[in-house]
Amino acid sequence: MKNRGLRKVSAKWVPFFCLAFFLFGMLLTSSGRIWTPKQSDSRLVSRLQNEQQQLRSVSEGITTNQKSVEDKRVLAEFHKTQAAIQSLGRQVSTLKSEMAAARKVTPPVIDLPSDRNHFPRKKIFIVIGINTAFSSRKRRDTVRETWMPQGERLLQLESEKGIIIRFMIGHSAKSNSILDRAIDSEDAQHKDFLRLEHIEGYHVLSAKTKIFFTTAYAKWDADFYIKVDDDVHVNLGALATTLATHRTKPRVYMGCMKSGPVLADRNEKYHEPEYWKFGEDGNKYFRHATGQIYAISNDLASYISTNRQILHKYANEDVSLGAWFIGLEVEHIDDHSMCCPTELDCELKAQAGNACIASFDWKCSGICESVERMKEIHEKCGEKNDTLWAASF
Repeated sequence: MKNRGLRKVSAKWVPFFCLAFFLFGMLLTSSGRIWTPKQSDSRLVSRLQNEQQQLRSVSEGITTNQKSVEDKRVLAEFHKTQAAIQSLGRQVSTLKSEMAAARKVTPPVIDLPSDRNHFPRKKIFIVIGINTAFSSRKRRDTVRETWMPQGERLLQLESEKGIIIRFMIGHSAKSNSILDRAIDSEDAQHKDFLRLEHIEGYHVLSAKTKIFFTTAYAKWDADFYIKVDDDVHVNLGALATTLATHRTKPRVYMGCMKSGPVLADRNEKYHEPEYWKFGEDGNKYFRHATGQIYAISNDLASYISTNRQILHKYANEDVSLGAWFIGLEVEHIDDHSMCCPTELDCELKAQAGNACIASFDWKCSGICESVERMKEIHEKCGEKNDTLWAASF
């Protein structure tokens, strides 16, 4: 039964089948060679390598270009920074030069001779500056009618005795105001003013005092410089005779010395805003001459002129002056003849032939109602008419 299902292959077909299988194997082998040709793989790999190399070159070129651009930007910023530093250096150098020049130039607020070899100062004995204000025309007139010589006598006092007297006043805040023109007119009439480069005001008396001494020192080479208020009576003969006894002393500061309380209360007339600098509450000022009248010698005026930019100004003028001399080798001369009361005291001394240098009322910080009373005080307390002219200095 089994043999019936099998089909026998004829022997003649066997060679044929062998040849067919051999050719089929050759075909498969040949196909394998076509699918994986060595030569094609080599070219492909070479092309891929070339493309990679080109991509790398392009990438490096881009990177190089980017780096070049960045380098140029950094270099440009460096040049800008260097130029800015150089410009700043030039500005600093210019500023230093201007500051150095400014130190050598006289401040514009004070009119000083630029070269004393070309503008020699006149050598004299005393310069008296009478502190006055725009509103004090009547006070000035009473001074002219009493103790201050006028006209030819004023010039004679300068030429023969070496004593110069001037009303000292600054300017108003408004240029060429009616106040300034009034002073100009008054000066044209009397020729007895010393105009200061200063803006007038009650609360700037310390600055005015400093500018007066600086201006007077620049204009006149005096042995003594004196500041006096326009409501104080002065005997010029007694003043000159007393100062002559101190003429050979260096650094003289003369007046009625006092040491009043430092007033911290804002409501007080002579309130000191910098009261804390003087210690605890209730402390007193250092010794200084009262502000109605005082005298300083040539070297002290020179000191003020030289150091005017750094001398501190306190609220009260007399305190400021005293502060400028603290720490210096200065002789403080306390002369109470420079502050005689007008009631009885100055009159009795005048009658005894020992007239006071200056007279005023402490309660008014000057002669009370000086316009009305100056002539009266001059008659009672004034020295003899020939005292000044007969005196030898």
